[in-house]
Amino acid sequence: MSVWRIVHNAVRTNLWPLPVAAVVASVAAGLALPALDRQIDRHIRAWPDPVLFGGDADAARTLLDAISSSLITVTSLTFSLTVVTLQLASSQFSPRLLRTFTRDRFVQVTLALFLATFAFSLTVMRSIRNGDDAGGQFVPRLSITLAFLLALASVIGLVLFLAHLTREIRVETMLRNVHRDARENIEHLTSPLDTASPAQTEPTTALAATAHERRSGDIDIPSATSGFLTSIDKTRLVTTAREAQAIVVITAMPGSSLIHGVPLGYARFTAAPDQAALDAFLDAVTASVHTGFERTEPQDIAYGLQQLTDVATKALSPGINDPTTAVHALSHSSALLCELAHRQLGAVALHDDHQVLRVVLHRPDLRDLLDLALGQPRRYGAADLDVARRLYGLLDDLTHHVSQEHVPAISEQLDQLRHATSRQGFDDTEHADLAAWDHQVRARLARL
Repeated sequence: MSVWRIVHNAVRTNLWPLPVAAVVASVAAGLALPALDRQIDRHIRAWPDPVLFGGDADAARTLLDAISSSLITVTSLTFSLTVVTLQLASSQFSPRLLRTFTRDRFVQVTLALFLATFAFSLTVMRSIRNGDDAGGQFVPRLSITLAFLLALASVIGLVLFLAHLTREIRVETMLRNVHRDARENIEHLTSPLDTASPAQTEPTTALAATAHERRSGDIDIPSATSGFLTSIDKTRLVTTAREAQAIVVITAMPGSSLIHGVPLGYARFTAAPDQAALDAFLDAVTASVHTGFERTEPQDIAYGLQQLTDVATKALSPGINDPTTAVHALSHSSALLCELAHRQLGAVALHDDHQVLRVVLHRPDLRDLLDLALGQPRRYGAADLDVARRLYGLLDDLTHHVSQEHVPAISEQLDQLRHATSRQGFDDTEHADLAAWDHQVRARLARL
């Protein structure tokens, strides 16, 4: 994971960077363009008035005052509508969806356009001079014309923003956006199964199997801070492990919660280090593990799936009671899981320049992701026939994409789902329908 992608994600998921950059650029343009106006004023005096602003200083001030005052009002309206949308998404769908809205490039560009027009108009207004001012009358016709064009663009932008906002608050659009972002994240973080090599998978599998089995020489790596594990500096971690002649196993996964002083993994040394070297090693390892106050997607494979599960669970709550939305969210979860079935999941082995295993990073496997996608919807939606059918359908979809090694994980979920639905108050026909789904999935698993 490149540092650039982490920084890019941090900037993109905030509303302020692009509008602030636009304000700075507009102020600079508001200072530079009037100076350019002075230089070329003798050439543009012969231009027809329909092309450039042709009024006097008072008319220029009136126009710029109208633009700036109206744009700050429109900007306030835009912010208010955005906040209402964020509140709606948080209360009705999931708080985890807020990042989807704040990273919306259309919203950021619209706010940047409004604020840039406001700042540019105010800055240009400072350069206007009446005939009785020192230096004589000066009207920056080119700058005022640009301010007028920006105002027209802002009006169009407001109309498009309202249309965009009404489309974005639809749950179907939100689910599509989450699915799209999750797919992009999966493609960045995982590789197709057919690119795996035995040299990479065998050491990883061996260590992963013993990750929670302590040996006498293993040394815990306590977390230096509390928060969500957001990213790991893999290059620095490999370098630290190579210099200490150790193998570092990070059992905490990106997105998991870390507590200060609680082990996030362990180290296995070739030769036991002295206390000073051990302290320096632990400091270097924990410095490679970054935490934050919320989950982020740059290294978190399960983040998008967690958002979809949150929407489904929220839709099944008594206060919302919207099983149709839950079914739609489960459909997106099914599509993601089918894609994940063809990717390399589980622990990742990192080697140094001499192909010596140095770091093992734990990541969720298909069993973990299945439990994330089905656990809560099964618990809260088993009493709804449509949701139960979609849960069976999700497992049935997976049988077309998984291999024999994934059969136990799907069978486990199938047993739990059958147990949950069998205790619900369905009539005989509905129970028979669910039993048919169960039989179909088991038959497909038997053929793998």
